[in-house]
Amino acid sequence: MESAAPAIAPETDDEPAGGPRRALVWRVLRHEWTLAVLGGLLLAVVLTWPTLKHPASTIPGDIGDPTVQSWQIAWGGHALLTDPLSLWDSNTFYPERYTYAYSDSLLGYAPAGFIGSGLEATIVRYNIMYVLLYALAFIGAYALVRQLGAGRLGAAVAGVAWAFSPWRLAHGGHMNILSTGGIALSLAMLARGHGWSLTGGYQPDKRRPGWVVAGWLTAAWQISLGFAIGLPFVYFLVGACLVAAGTYAFSWWRRKARPPFGRRLLVAELVGGSLFGLVTISLAMTYLKVTELNPGSKRGLEWTIMFSPPVKGFFTAPAESWFWGDRHAAAREQLTWPPEMALLPGVCLIVLAAAGLFFSIFPVRHRIMLAVATVGTALLGLGATLGGDGDPGYITLSKHLPGWDALRTPGRLMIWTSLLLAVLAAGAISEAVRNAGRLRGAGRVVARVALVIPLLLVIGEGVNKTGHPPVPQPPAAFAQAREPLLVLPAAGLVELHYMMWTVDGWPRITNGLAGFEPATQAETRAATATFPDQTSIAYLRGIGVKDVLVLPDYLPGTPWDGVPSRPVDGLGITREDIGNAVLYRL
Repeated sequence: MESAAPAIAPETDDEPAGGPRRALVWRVLRHEWTLAVLGGLLLAVVLTWPTLKHPASTIPGDIGDPTVQSWQIAWGGHALLTDPLSLWDSNTFYPERYTYAYSDSLLGYAPAGFIGSGLEATIVRYNIMYVLLYALAFIGAYALVRQLGAGRLGAAVAGVAWAFSPWRLAHGGHMNILSTGGIALSLAMLARGHGWSLTGGYQPDKRRPGWVVAGWLTAAWQISLGFAIGLPFVYFLVGACLVAAGTYAFSWWRRKARPPFGRRLLVAELVGGSLFGLVTISLAMTYLKVTELNPGSKRGLEWTIMFSPPVKGFFTAPAESWFWGDRHAAAREQLTWPPEMALLPGVCLIVLAAAGLFFSIFPVRHRIMLAVATVGTALLGLGATLGGDGDPGYITLSKHLPGWDALRTPGRLMIWTSLLLAVLAAGAISEAVRNAGRLRGAGRVVARVALVIPLLLVIGEGVNKTGHPPVPQPPAAFAQAREPLLVLPAAGLVELHYMMWTVDGWPRITNGLAGFEPATQAETRAATATFPDQTSIAYLRGIGVKDVLVLPDYLPGTPWDGVPSRPVDGLGITREDIGNAVLYRL
């Protein structure tokens, strides 16, 4: 029979040859958590393949957001090592400030930026982190479901179904959206620290204050990756604390005696929660500063309305899904923005979760709780589609919860919906395993083999068709330009490439691309449309720009088309043709 709670394998009298040390190594290697971590890593490598096939020259998803996210990780590491006080004032969008916070910063990945330097190391680092974030999502979900009381096979199914859910494949280029492992892992730690599970309820004898502190620290790390996913997590934790406090008070009132909690656990809560709050508030203040300096960064609810998915989006897979992608092509054509509206959590997951409502290792009351939460998050995920205007619902939260109005993509709440579905599915699998353990002979063997099928099915639904395009390389002239530097054309996705190219030497550039246009960047773009002339040169010198690098291959169709053919006589600047680029020295 499968164990319903994580436990260290018992010692036996059969020691491997080699004595106690070898026996200890063997026990560690075959321990459940060692196997879970190794299994998560192996699954991540296989199900993100070919990410690690050419890790120094290709990047998963596309050459848009992944290129700038590779720069974000590199900048975080560089800044923390060289000038931590200037962390938020990155080398892009010169001369603006707080530019590292123009989008989710992925600050939690900054330690990876300590290793290696240059463009090749930056791409290798990004690809490795891309694979590891999937592994962490599996490990986190596995740990959470095990702590809640499910068995090993159920936890494995839940881990795969959540970490490699089909809807995530649409976000192959959004590392900040894919990085959710810290959510599940911190919840697992907090539940373990409080001695709580779905199968056993609150068990005071299993309290572990150290795990509580670890859970809060992991939650703080998760928040440091960004608020696009982190803000709902913050509100969930706040809500969970309020519910837990209310339940504790009610139990005290009903029983006329204080339920056991303990001073050590209280101290752990206060220390861990305070650190979590400090990190969250500090990061929030930084992003609020960006809003203060750039009023145009705030977006109205019309963005939320535009990105709100229809109900059929929950049953439609993105094109990147190997099994469902082509089969759901017609359905995707009916979605106005498929990357944010193709939200299939997995057909197998939905079926298993439905079974988990009626057949589960979890008590009925907890199944009802999970079902209500699943439906609730799904309804919120509809955004403005719910009830015609999303009010009450997601729009209501946008109007009243601080910061929620910045979360303009309601469908990303599928992170929570799919996690709840995974817990329900794990309950069904675990109950099936328990019943199979009661069989005898061939029936037991057949049942156990059959129970592996759901695991294989969720793995199959997680197979990807994600593109892995070559990473654009900088022209030779980029390394010869002096900073501060302007690169033309100064608009479009190519500016993300400029940002990435700066990892070699970290020159300051006026270029950059974010969800809004800073005031000085708008002025620079307008002033340089006539470059090179006296007006544009005077403007650039006035803000401190020393060189202008023009890339003719990218100019057609932009305001700077024709710049290389314009004369420079009498302007007091020099021009150098270097390879396929033109360098103007001011």
